Amino acid sequence: MRRLKQFAGWLLISLILFSCSSPVKADPKIDPNFEAQVLQVIRKNPQALLDSVQAYQREQQDTQRKAQQSFIQELQQNPKAVIAQSPTKGAGKVVLVEFSDFQCPYCQAAATTIRQFVTKNRDRVTLVYKHLPLTSIHGQALPAAKAAWAAGQQGKFWEFHDALFEQQKQLGEPLYSSLAKSLKLDVAKFDRDRNSKTAEAAINQDLQLAEKLGINGTPFFVMNGRVFSGDVDIAALEQVLNPAQ
Repeated sequence: MRRLKQFAGWLLISLILFSCSSPVKADPKIDPNFEAQVLQVIRKNPQALLDSVQAYQREQQDTQRKAQQSFIQELQQNPKAVIAQSPTKGAGKVVLVEFSDFQCPYCQAAATTIRQFVTKNRDRVTLVYKHLPLTSIHGQALPAAKAAWAAGQQGKFWEFHDALFEQQKQLGEPLYSSLAKSLKLDVAKFDRDRNSKTAEAAINQDLQLAEKLGINGTPFFVMNGRVFSGDVDIAALEQVLNPAQ
């Protein structure tokens, strides 16, 4: 049953509506003979697969829930450690952590809403941006993240962030260079920074945190002890900010 559960986990496909997510990959270590045996068992007793998938889902959800609860607790007790060197906007005590991908259309839609929400509540909310480029489905996600990080080294992260989402269909080297010039960045430094190991390490740190939390889709948010994902609206964000109302 344990091996069947492992195989069920390999077969499990997660469909996340209103968010971008990385595809589930097959485990290359699975023995073809074992695979054939399992498929035969499935044909004879499909309920066995269903039970195994459900057990696998429960295990995964429990692990993810514990990791996220620990993160929420750390965010409440020591927000500076969670924020670290990530870009921030706003000056409030309530921290809104966002994991986002510049090539994700749902992140693009959410970006406008988040900007309006933070502007309205800038004295109550601090937005923290964490990079989660889904490189398996978005070829420009990582280069865009590195370019935005490099712009941030010259104090222009949010301007670059907004421009990337506004021109999402044009993501690529010509756009990154054009934006650097239009924002009056030191282009030579911008190019050095975005191609540096430091940029790669900063983004990898965010990726590792996302993996620890079991996040495989964007956008993903944490605020006021709650986690939520996908395209959001102002009303929903206000409800999380003001749970008693």
